[in-house]
Amino acid sequence: MQLRFSLLILLALGMAGSTAFGQQFTPANNEEEFERQYQERIKKDVLNGVYIPKNLDDAFAQLNKLITPESKEKIKALPEDSVCIVLHRRLGQWMIMNWGFYEGSRLSHYLRSAGITYPDDMADFLLIGYHRHLNGKPVNVRDLAIYYKEKRKKEFQEKQKEMPVIHEEKRKRPKE
Repeated sequence: MQLRFSLLILLALGMAGSTAFGQQFTPANNEEEFERQYQERIKKDVLNGVYIPKNLDDAFAQLNKLITPESKEKIKALPEDSVCIVLHRRLGQWMIMNWGFYEGSRLSHYLRSAGITYPDDMADFLLIGYHRHLNGKPVNVRDLAIYYKEKRKKEFQEKQKEMPVIHEEKRKRPKE
């Protein structure tokens, strides 16, 4: 069932995803070059032949055009806590690659300005938002952004706890 559902989404998206893999893109050699390329990319409405949404409503409108009515009904029927698990590896990865979340795009820039900085979090944010949109529920950008910020902060803190202390030194303060 899940495999059939994933295949339906891929078919619904058609060959649009293939443009990202055949792109003529030269990675930046340094931070200055990356910033220059980033500033160019966030102003473009088309990258590698794929339209880049400008905001959340535009992203939902594009997804509505790309996804078949049957697939929309299946997405709508998913429990919200399963949306990212079921859709991230297909639709989420399609968004990351085609909507330029790694190299920068106007949509990734919009999401970064909301506080979502990791490409996987951007895709999951859009998947949850789209699921809520399909179900007629409000999509509170601020609350979702805070959720992803806190999630990353918690993961960072947990990783720090697991790291071994390489060297510990105690110093005595000199007496005045």
